[in-house]
Amino acid sequence: MPHDTVRAFVALELDDAIRDRLASLMGELRGRLQGLSWVRPEGIHLTLRFLGRASPSALEALKPQLRASASRCPPASPAVSGLGLFPERGRARVLWIGIAVPPAVHALQAECEAAAVVAGFAAEARPFHPHLTLGRWREDAPRPELPATDLGPTPLRCLALYRSDLHPAGARHTPLERFQLGGAS
Repeated sequence: MPHDTVRAFVALELDDAIRDRLASLMGELRGRLQGLSWVRPEGIHLTLRFLGRASPSALEALKPQLRASASRCPPASPAVSGLGLFPERGRARVLWIGIAVPPAVHALQAECEAAAVVAGFAAEARPFHPHLTLGRWREDAPRPELPATDLGPTPLRCLALYRSDLHPAGARHTPLERFQLGGAS
């Protein structure tokens, strides 16, 4: 890949209130779950499409489609609840909490996927599973017992195209452009 590419993804932004609730939950879980590398609360988002390495021209080609798709999707306030693990079977690698997005957000995700393919990105083979990643185990871990968790609703108002830079302390995500849902400014 050329040196001017960036690691990028498309996601719905979360507000500070849910990030605070997620930080509290993560604090409660730290003593129960060993060996996890926790995501920084300010970096948590609802990924709709991971792009991987992308050229500036591919990202520019994607922006008009993302803007149009975001304008067709109304804002939503889905519930955030239910801890889970990836993969679904065997040793745990990722701890997540679910987010019950409405059909319009599923449609937005499908449009982001289609736009990514048109812009030259390989099609995503895995189905969309709405979740917020809380942490990752560096080594495969036994499947822990997870408490019932309900953090209530969170507003989803903005789609963003992010740059992601990997650092020893964790990934840092920088919005390259934001697109308001429902065409709001």
